[in-house]
Amino acid sequence: MKILITLQNNNVAPRFDLTTEVMIARITRGKISGTPRTILLSGPSSDELCSLAIKEEVSLVICGGIEDAHFQYLAWKKIDVIDRIIGPAEEALTLAISKKLQPGAIIWPRPERSNMP
Repeated sequence: MKILITLQNNNVAPRFDLTTEVMIARITRGKISGTPRTILLSGPSSDELCSLAIKEEVSLVICGGIEDAHFQYLAWKKIDVIDRIIGPAEEALTLAISKKLQPGAIIWPRPERSNMP
């Protein structure tokens, strides 16, 4: 299984159609296999993103807002979409792998562990 996440900095990009960077992670037996790849696109393009998802044989797209036409196109191509996600991409990936990510989720980053008692 492969998961594609639209990126803006280290967060899920707020809009699918304005995304210029994505992360693709391969998941094997419920764990990330290897290092996730980051791909820079030549410019923002929903059509290019959809083509990339198909070419990479992605099973799941995680994104912020997405137009219904592109959502339906990906669904027609048998690619699941979890949309309206706000928060850190790595946390979204972790939740998706554990099947706990729901559309519309607002994800808070994990607090840094301190050495204080």
